[in-house]
Amino acid sequence: MLNSYLTVKRDGSDEITIQKSRFIGYVRRVETEAEAQAFIQEIKRKHRDATHNCSAYMIGEHDQIQKANDDGEPNGTAGVPILEVLKMKKLKDTAVVVTRYFGGIKLGAGGLIRAYSSTTSHAISAAGIVKRQLMQEMNVTVGYSLLGKLENEIRNTDYLLDRIDYLEKVSLTIYVESGTEDTFQSWIINLTSDHAEIKIGDVRYMEQD
Repeated sequence: MLNSYLTVKRDGSDEITIQKSRFIGYVRRVETEAEAQAFIQEIKRKHRDATHNCSAYMIGEHDQIQKANDDGEPNGTAGVPILEVLKMKKLKDTAVVVTRYFGGIKLGAGGLIRAYSSTTSHAISAAGIVKRQLMQEMNVTVGYSLLGKLENEIRNTDYLLDRIDYLEKVSLTIYVESGTEDTFQSWIINLTSDHAEIKIGDVRYMEQD
C-alpha cells in the first residue's frame, strides 16, 4: 500500500466559455473502472444534447488504469489533455468529464487542448484536492493518574487522538503515520515511565487537507 497519495476531495464542477463554446467540467473520485464508466455515462445522460462529452480517468495504486476519450473531437485534443492534467496534479482514483456545447467558432487543435486542460483544472479546483495518508491505529491504556499528562502531550504533537474510553483504566485510540509505530511506542514508554499498555490496531487511509 502507498504511504500516501493525492485524490479529489469531493465531486466538483465548473464552467468556462471560450469563443462562444461552453465547456463544463465534472470530476469525481472513483476506485474502479466500473465506477468511472458509470460516472461518464451519468454525465452523458445529463448532457445528451451536448456536442461532445470527453473524458479521462486514472485509477490504481500505480496508475495501472489510464483511459482517455475524445468523443468526436480531433484525435488527441480532448481526452489526452484531460488525462495529462490528472498526471500533472498527481491525482489517483479520479475521473473527469468535460462537456462541450459548440459555439460556432472553431478553436483549432491548440485551442482545444488549452480549453479542455483549463476546464479540467477549474473542475478539480472546485472539487478540492486531499492527501490520503496511511495511518496506523494505536491503542494505549493507562491509569487515570496519567490521563491529563498523556492527553495534553498527544494534542501537542502530529499524532491524531481519535477517542478516549473511560473504563477500569483509560484507553486512548491514537492514529500515527504508518512506519512510525516504533518511534511512537518509545515516546509513550518514556512519557509514562513504562506504565502504559500499547496495542497495535488496524491500518487505514485518513484524509488530510
